[in-house]
Amino acid sequence: MEGDISQQDKAVIRVLQDEFPLVEEPYKELAAKVGMSETEFLERVRRLTEEKKIRKMGAVLRHREVGFSANVLCVWEVPEERLDEIAMYMSRHPAVSHCYDRTTAEGWPYNLYTMIHAHSREECERIAEELEQATGISDRLMLYSKKEWKKTSMKYFDE
Repeated sequence: MEGDISQQDKAVIRVLQDEFPLVEEPYKELAAKVGMSETEFLERVRRLTEEKKIRKMGAVLRHREVGFSANVLCVWEVPEERLDEIAMYMSRHPAVSHCYDRTTAEGWPYNLYTMIHAHSREECERIAEELEQATGISDRLMLYSKKEWKKTSMKYFDE
């Protein structure tokens, strides 16, 4: 059945969820953990991606550990016809770790969200101003983090 995931595929997914090895051949190391060749491991990852069983793989920025002590969720009111253009521009900024659109609601017109990381609130403000000047989008709110509650990803097949 197409929707089934084999035990070997579950093992591949399981090791992809852990810390990514910072070595010269990381996929070879991950493959060894599940008892297969690097070629077979990468083929399984490719197939799982094509079958949409794996959607994405990405890094989690532990911003405080790398020296960023301020972060802000900056929400923007962007005209719908410019949303893709503005999102593409903002997402390329090196201080922006997340950029996504959201549905608006009555009393909440903000449809583009960016997560900005910096060394101070003042630097966050300067970055937001820079984005505003470059895009012409000035309707925004800056929502500063008070406390970080979670910095872990979902775990699947963690038997």
